[in-house]
Amino acid sequence: MQRGAGHLLSHNLRMPRASATTTEAAPATAKASSIESIAQSIALAILERRLPPGTWLREEALGRVYGVSRTKVRAALITLSKDKLIEMIPDKGAFVCKPSVQEAREVFAVRRILESEVVRLFIAQASPADYDVLEQHIQMERKSSGHKTTGVREELLGDFHVALAKATGNRTLTELLHELVARSSLIAMLYQSSNDAHCSTDEHSDFLRICRRGDADAAVACMVDHLNRIESSLELGADKPAGQLDLVKALLA
Repeated sequence: MQRGAGHLLSHNLRMPRASATTTEAAPATAKASSIESIAQSIALAILERRLPPGTWLREEALGRVYGVSRTKVRAALITLSKDKLIEMIPDKGAFVCKPSVQEAREVFAVRRILESEVVRLFIAQASPADYDVLEQHIQMERKSSGHKTTGVREELLGDFHVALAKATGNRTLTELLHELVARSSLIAMLYQSSNDAHCSTDEHSDFLRICRRGDADAAVACMVDHLNRIESSLELGADKPAGQLDLVKALLA
């Protein structure tokens, strides 16, 4: 995912990241010494579901994993907190964000609004090359359907929406949507999405086919239906407790 200078997600809109669009996510190493690389490694572990919502990110343990001081670890955590991936709680520490049911519903409500505009902008100005990029992305989604790492497939599905926004050329809109997609990933982790990846890929393909016809209203309706289905696959009946895990093992997995 993408970020930048103080925000990890937007930074990656400008430079490659270790993501599902590469062959395999690289595990954390003791030599990942820069603040940015530490933040990227932790973010990837969160998005790959190795660090579930509510996980306590102990600075001392993180320092051992990455071979750096707690000061550098803290700087990386502050970066992630700006991207809404973790929460810094005074006198307690840093925790992977644990979205509430209300927040989950709000995130999808905002996504429906923003992505409707993204779709209209995309259809109004997309070039053949933009369509080719998205078609290639869908092919990657299909190839990832049997990937041993669930997070790789799900990150690709989310990245389709970001790639669509990026094609509009509106950087601010793209960054906003990217943050919402990242938060949606956390929500899916916490509320155990029953979302079927093959079905989502088919929906992406159907959506792009409608876009090629130039029917903006139909394309917007298709996107809204797609987001509604993803939200309805979540178990949003009540907040769920977070489990504990071995932080070091999770990062080195």
